[in-house]
Amino acid sequence: MDTLTVLLLQNSAITLTPSGIIFAFIPVVLLILLMGVFKLPGDKSAVLTLITTVILSFFTYNFSMHDIGMTTLYGIMKAFFPILLIIIMAIFSYNILVHTQYMEVIKEQFISISSDRSIQVLLLTWGFGGLLEGMAGFGTAVAIPAAILIGLGFSPVFSAVASLIANSVATAFGAVGVPVLVLAQQAGISDIQNLSSQVIIQLSPLMFIIPFILLCLTEFSTKKLPKYLLLSFLVGGVSLLCQFLSAKYMGPETPAIFGSIASIITIIIYAKITERGESKDSPKHKKTELLKAWSVYGTILLLIIITSPIFPLRELLQSVLSTSVSFTIHAGSPGPIKIFWLTDTAVLLFLGSIIGGLIQGAKWKNLFKMLSKVIISQQKTMVTVCSLIILSSIMDFSGMIGVIGLTLAQATGSFYPLFAPTVGCLGTFLTGSDTSSNILFGKLQTSVANATGADPSWLAAANTAGATGGKIISPQSIAVATSACNQQGQEGAIMKKAMPYALLYIIVVGLMVYFIPQIMGHILG
Repeated sequence: MDTLTVLLLQNSAITLTPSGIIFAFIPVVLLILLMGVFKLPGDKSAVLTLITTVILSFFTYNFSMHDIGMTTLYGIMKAFFPILLIIIMAIFSYNILVHTQYMEVIKEQFISISSDRSIQVLLLTWGFGGLLEGMAGFGTAVAIPAAILIGLGFSPVFSAVASLIANSVATAFGAVGVPVLVLAQQAGISDIQNLSSQVIIQLSPLMFIIPFILLCLTEFSTKKLPKYLLLSFLVGGVSLLCQFLSAKYMGPETPAIFGSIASIITIIIYAKITERGESKDSPKHKKTELLKAWSVYGTILLLIIITSPIFPLRELLQSVLSTSVSFTIHAGSPGPIKIFWLTDTAVLLFLGSIIGGLIQGAKWKNLFKMLSKVIISQQKTMVTVCSLIILSSIMDFSGMIGVIGLTLAQATGSFYPLFAPTVGCLGTFLTGSDTSSNILFGKLQTSVANATGADPSWLAAANTAGATGGKIISPQSIAVATSACNQQGQEGAIMKKAMPYALLYIIVVGLMVYFIPQIMGHILG
């Protein structure tokens, strides 16, 4: 056993054995095989993997039936608050627009900005989706853009895949910087602005690559490559500059927000300049009609902004009405699930949808009929997401995820920095959350850094940078996408299409994490 392994094991309560390692990896491999190879629907894949995980945790990890039962309750509650409720409310908001026929106005407005479908996709997924991720997170940035893309005439599978790929870089600072704030706390890093800047540096090539992929994925032709390269360079450059300055001088709360706003402005300006003189058949709408059309998403965005941590109103509202539920699992506690009802993202989506729907002329009765239909239509998604959250929680509390992380650290040795983002990616794949990945593996990353003499902050940043890539293929994110696109049962096909982009993503981040310190060392030394 090498020095790195000894030091890591001394800092953890985990024991590595050959059988323990094999059993820890079985749920991960099984889930990928069922969804990606055998193309089983997401709900069936998740349930079968959950049953396997329960059996393994009980017989090989001594996870008691009491703990399994409590973890199941914990997982169900965590699945509904906020993930499933956000999925339901995001689809509800889209259905309102279809019902009131204002989706046609939004569609025509996007066409008026640009008739180029690739620009429409970039604007919606990278720009608007990034803004939703920065403000709210938790699936909104996948569900809402995917639904609008379908309204614009794109195929459901394409809409799902494009939204998943786009919802990657921004998740590092999603939900107003929560993943990085949690990472700093878990890893014991005091300089949060430096940590945030390091995340931006590691993700910097992907701010150019992802927009280029989205453009090519929409309508690829060699004739359009120069235009795509230029637009990717402009959008990536603006996003990188805004995010880096925001991270370095303000912290993790605003990089995704400012970067997305700057990207939206850049894309619109580019479209106006390059398509000047082109005739567009879209009809002109009065300002009042446009305001009504955007009243649903506009109200949602306004509510998210005013209740975000940027403003003091959030603390006041959270102190008024909240619920906290605690769980005792494995002689410990995973921390209570807290619901702040007046600032909860799902509640804000519901209120914004209702207010916007009423502005657009919908009746109360019809709005609640639509909501009940959406809830009934999401039964399979509820099974999928609940099963995934429960199995990831069992893997976490029983020690299986810890075994996976330590095994990867031991197996890669001195090349660990190259694979550090893979650990973060795996955490998000299993849990569906960048924040959860940082909770699981943030301390592991700094332990490896201290054992090898690397910069603890740099390897901690690598965890969240890699975790953003895991969002592309996370079964939970895919469940959100398939629900928004009404493609339940196509989870395997969507994962297969998204997998190559996730692999490219992790390779790029791994190379950045491994080589940048060496390059800087040569320059400075």
